[in-house]
Amino acid sequence: MNETIGSEELRKEDFRFAQREDTLHDTKLKTKPVGYFRDAWRRFKKNKASLVALGIIVFLVLFALIAPFISHYSVGFSDSVYRNRIPKNSALAKIGIAKGTYDRTVNRRAYEYYTGIGIAATLDMQSGEVDNSAAIGGKYSPIRSSKKGEENRYNLKLDAYFEIGFRDILITTEEYEKIKAYEAETGLHVLYPVIDDSANVADKSDANYWYRVDPDTGYALRDGAGNMVDAYKRDANGNFVDYLPRDITSRQIRVLYYNYFNYQNGSKPEFLFGTNAVGQDIFARLAYGIRLSLLLSLSVSVINLLLGTIYGTVEGYYGGTVDLIMERIIDILSGVPFIIVATLFQLHLAQSAGVIPSLLFAFVLTGWIGTARRVRSQFYRFKRQEYVLAARTLGAGDGRLMFRHIFPNTLGTIITSSVLVIPNVIFSESMLSYLGIVNLNGATTTSIGTMLSEGQAVLAQYPHVILFPALVVSLLMISFNLFGNGLRDAFNPALRGVDE
Repeated sequence: MNETIGSEELRKEDFRFAQREDTLHDTKLKTKPVGYFRDAWRRFKKNKASLVALGIIVFLVLFALIAPFISHYSVGFSDSVYRNRIPKNSALAKIGIAKGTYDRTVNRRAYEYYTGIGIAATLDMQSGEVDNSAAIGGKYSPIRSSKKGEENRYNLKLDAYFEIGFRDILITTEEYEKIKAYEAETGLHVLYPVIDDSANVADKSDANYWYRVDPDTGYALRDGAGNMVDAYKRDANGNFVDYLPRDITSRQIRVLYYNYFNYQNGSKPEFLFGTNAVGQDIFARLAYGIRLSLLLSLSVSVINLLLGTIYGTVEGYYGGTVDLIMERIIDILSGVPFIIVATLFQLHLAQSAGVIPSLLFAFVLTGWIGTARRVRSQFYRFKRQEYVLAARTLGAGDGRLMFRHIFPNTLGTIITSSVLVIPNVIFSESMLSYLGIVNLNGATTTSIGTMLSEGQAVLAQYPHVILFPALVVSLLMISFNLFGNGLRDAFNPALRGVDE
């Protein structure tokens, strides 16, 4: 029979079998399967803020690993002469960054003092000639300005490292010979004439006062050519004396400290991030501080992950009386203030176990509670699902049901909560160190919080001491939070953009 649809007539000849003589098989998929983590990474890449945060975290980690190898100074290095020095780097100074200079307005006595350092540094020990127009390393140019009825003032651009000038140092005779050999080998002047004790100078305890002063005015005495009159000690032949014997084995010398530092350390006194109140290199210490803070936070995160996962799995799966008892234990522990625990551990446990282990115990004591509660809520959400009931019907045991069927569904929440633990630990450690409850300052260790505490006392005069640690801890806090939010959205697409 023929059927008619609309105006067309369907006939038997219009139909035929497809692949009548062939055996049908499933067609092979042409695309690769997308796994759970690959799918999460695909969603994570769509979050630009999280990608930037990940890049910042990677950069800070690389900085913490590489910086100690490229720095001339160790975490324990200290030079009290160059304390609270501002950042300086010769390479960056060419583009106007980290020049190590600052502006200062001074009176005439201070003007003579600073220009005197530059003049003294250009002294030729053989001829006795000096460059009277020299500034401190050629690093500043004074501009004289006068106001009616007031003393003349001078606007200077000072180099924070050259302005140190000269220092009197007591060394052994053997060390003196080494410095002389170093000068002959490198051509760098380290030793300079000592000051005559009988000369009238402004301050005999300051090696920078190499010139005589007028006792009435306090200004530098000058010769007929207008040059400062020196107060150097000379021998019977009129030659400069560069040391004073103190006993059989020691000598007092006067050194240009910039060059003396080069002699001692094999490099110029330049610090990319400056120095702190005891002359330690902030660049090197910041790298070690990031290391310690990250290692501590990662250790706390991993331990809390393990403890919280096991605890939350048991109470969430079994429920009932087991859950009730375990929740009451959590309620008791969560009521203990963290700062009290950390303080007590530092007062008692730190003496036997050490500062870092005691701090780790303080974080772990109650830190796993948040993870346990998240895992518990996820188990209550999934343990009544059909696939779990089907697996139990087929004979799956409790262990298989917990860790094979239910636990993978909680993985996204656990990972994101563990990542978000890291910035909280960094912030808490910084707070405890800043308040002085925890002291992680040592010859081989330091932390970001310790560096923040060190910079607090000199914040007004030397803000760079606290600037770089504050910048790093801010970047770590913001980056880890953005990174954690990105992971949350990637592993939990249903919760994308919604706070848990």
